Amino acid sequence: MYWGRGKDRVWYGERPIASMWLYLLGLIGLYYLFRWYRERQVVSNLGHKYVFITGCDSGFGNHLAKQLDLRGMKVLAACLTEKGAEELRRGTSDRVETVIMDVTKTESITAATQWVKKRVGNKGLWGLVNNAGVAFPTVCTESTTKENLIKTLNVNLIGLIEVTLSMLPMVKQARGRIVNVSSILGRLAFLVGSYCCSKYGVEAFSDCLRLEMQHFGVKISIIEPGYFKTSMTNTQKYQESFENEWNKSPLEIKKCYGKEYFEKTLKCNIKALENSCTNLNLVTDCMEHALTSSYPRYRYAAGWDAQFFFIPLSYMPTVLSSYILSRYFQKPQSAI
Repeated sequence: MYWGRGKDRVWYGERPIASMWLYLLGLIGLYYLFRWYRERQVVSNLGHKYVFITGCDSGFGNHLAKQLDLRGMKVLAACLTEKGAEELRRGTSDRVETVIMDVTKTESITAATQWVKKRVGNKGLWGLVNNAGVAFPTVCTESTTKENLIKTLNVNLIGLIEVTLSMLPMVKQARGRIVNVSSILGRLAFLVGSYCCSKYGVEAFSDCLRLEMQHFGVKISIIEPGYFKTSMTNTQKYQESFENEWNKSPLEIKKCYGKEYFEKTLKCNIKALENSCTNLNLVTDCMEHALTSSYPRYRYAAGWDAQFFFIPLSYMPTVLSSYILSRYFQKPQSAI
């Protein structure tokens, strides 16, 4: 390749260009090698640190409590029901203690906070994992009810914020960690509008808190799971809730969208839930790393679908991501 004219022409061969790409690849490789080494550094004295986890009846919270127990950490697990608490105690060592807490009730959060204070004493609370969450299926965003919206926000966002603010003095005392469970739907909204609203709120609250808490030595991490098989993604419960929402929908919406839209949407969503990942460790390993690494990440994309599809898609221009996602939506009966 030549550049310039006449005698002044200079030869730029393919080798310098190839070398440039090699240097670039080398720098990228060094960056990931450095990050890998840095993130392997583990906090000392884990056996003396307390971690409080919400939503431990089942799913990620239950799995994480057992995982941290095996790691030798002291786990304070909040369950919604006595049955869930009893089952968790039965499957763990005496390092795991349980308390009944409803994140939508201030008095329940206050009582749980006092319970935690008695156990951690002057050490403070090393880790707070806000895992409790709910999702209520909707036929379409237009059919969202105020009741379901409020219930979703109360658990997923307002409850999370209230628990965090209640426990925060103890976390600051220990210069510890806060791990908030969001979702890929907190980065890319395309299903169940009320759930997306709550998870976008979790992202915003976590980012604001991180900037302020860095001055106190507190680190904030966000977990963004893809589709996983938990009680929230149980296909039988989902179908029953979805059908119930359709039956309760106003006649105008039923006429506008049509029975075929409902049936095809239900079938498509059930198929997606059936293909959900069964390896909960992909999520709980991220939580554990955020709690135990000397250099936790700000965000963890958990699951192959999150890492290689949804999160990359969220960085694309909106016109492109909207086009791709719209391919998965059914056409309403009255569509133009």
